[in-house]
Amino acid sequence: MAPSLPCPTILADPSPIPPRMPMDKSLTQDRNTLPRVSVAVIAKNEEDRIGRLLRSTSFADEIVVVDSGSSDGTVEICRAGGARVVHHHWMGYAAQKQLALETARGDWILNLDADEAISEESAAEMLRAIHDADSAVGGFSMPRMSRYLNRWIRHGGWYPDRKIRLVRKGRARWVGDGLHERLEVDGTVVELTHPLLHYVYRGISDQLRTIDRFSTVFAEQRGTPASRLYVVWGLFHAVGKFLECAFWKLGLLDGLPGLVIAVNSSFYVFLKHAKAWEQGLPEDKW
Repeated sequence: MAPSLPCPTILADPSPIPPRMPMDKSLTQDRNTLPRVSVAVIAKNEEDRIGRLLRSTSFADEIVVVDSGSSDGTVEICRAGGARVVHHHWMGYAAQKQLALETARGDWILNLDADEAISEESAAEMLRAIHDADSAVGGFSMPRMSRYLNRWIRHGGWYPDRKIRLVRKGRARWVGDGLHERLEVDGTVVELTHPLLHYVYRGISDQLRTIDRFSTVFAEQRGTPASRLYVVWGLFHAVGKFLECAFWKLGLLDGLPGLVIAVNSSFYVFLKHAKAWEQGLPEDKW
């Protein structure tokens, strides 16, 4: 990949945004001819990366950040970047994102996570798409490309990872459980081609913390399995997951980061089985 263009930072923010192309001037010279676009984000303690999101969404008419109690500089960075900050206690991913969606005032709402960003190619494509959209269109999906361990990941099941993120106001809602929230759209969903940029983990330790948290949520929702063999079955699933990520989905083409992803993905599969089994153990009396 060609070297990325230099980009000013607000706080420590070393991950590059890929090279940018000039945005279509016909869409930016007179924004009065375009529907209003809002960006909706949820955040907590994201000072090290939310600046990148703010810089990449300068094309939007409004940025709304629902903050659930940041103790770092997240709120100050958002306000300095022109965002409207709404404070609300944590309600879960789907409910929190729904609040951000409902708070946004634009005709179209781009739903982002704090670890994501938009390239100028993607912004231009979105602006052109909403300009040309007929009334039957309720939303747009886009592929998502993740950056991990200093590499853009294109294999192993991580790409294209298509997501619905740009929706017409009043035509979509967030649904889902603690692990897999998603947008449901009333109307046609049109596929865009330029990817959403996802700076997925701060490093291996961050990925392991996420694995620990998500496997706990899975075990709590799954409940105690009927058989002790469930944890053994998890081992076979883990081996299958490694083979799937590393070979069938060509994860090794992403080099050592692809290998790390395959190993950690298989570990997550085993861990969620083991934690579900652990719930059925009698209390250990010391």
